[in-house]
Amino acid sequence: MALHVRKGAPEDAVAAGDICYRAFKAIAEAHNFPPDVPSPDAAAHLISMMIADEHVFDVVAQIDGTIVGSNFLVERNVIAGIGPITVDPARQNDGAGGELMRAVMQRAQERAFAGVRLVQAGYHNRSLALYLKLGFEAREQLACIQGPAIGETTTGFAVRPAIVEDLPACNRLCGRVHGHDRGGELADAIGRGIARVVERAGHVTGYATPIAFSAMPSRRRLTT
Repeated sequence: MALHVRKGAPEDAVAAGDICYRAFKAIAEAHNFPPDVPSPDAAAHLISMMIADEHVFDVVAQIDGTIVGSNFLVERNVIAGIGPITVDPARQNDGAGGELMRAVMQRAQERAFAGVRLVQAGYHNRSLALYLKLGFEAREQLACIQGPAIGETTTGFAVRPAIVEDLPACNRLCGRVHGHDRGGELADAIGRGIARVVERAGHVTGYATPIAFSAMPSRRRLTT
């Protein structure tokens, strides 16, 4: 068996997307959760966008010349974001996951990022064990809540589309909450018209980039 990790290419999107879909589907359904990725086409589209994004470093793993997984490093901010990382369910114990993680962690070290972050599904003990082995620390619990919006307003708070002029206030807010800003992904979301801010008494008190689980590769974030 020859395991090799290399830079991704546009023509890898279909194969890597199929693996991404099957990997998320297998682990989610094993725990009675709906898959995070709805279809192979959606996964291939996501992988294609990330490979084409100049702010994303991408790698694929091959065994004997066949793609068995992929991983990504989002390089928009002082803290880099890892993922999604997926490995073919049939090759889960062949070392590809560890090599894919080490590849992006080495890239982050070479580029001198202040740190790296990722989101891990709480029911996936295998990936949690890998991340802990690689030196990651569990920082906070995130909840994915899905359903129709309530559609109500709160007196004294105004929600509106974010604009470029909101970036300094949002970055200061994020710095107070997280210790660093996410201005890169916020600027992306503003450019795409999907970021929102909430104001109180004329001051920005929160923002979202946006509130949606499928908002990758911008790595959606709510900060208040």
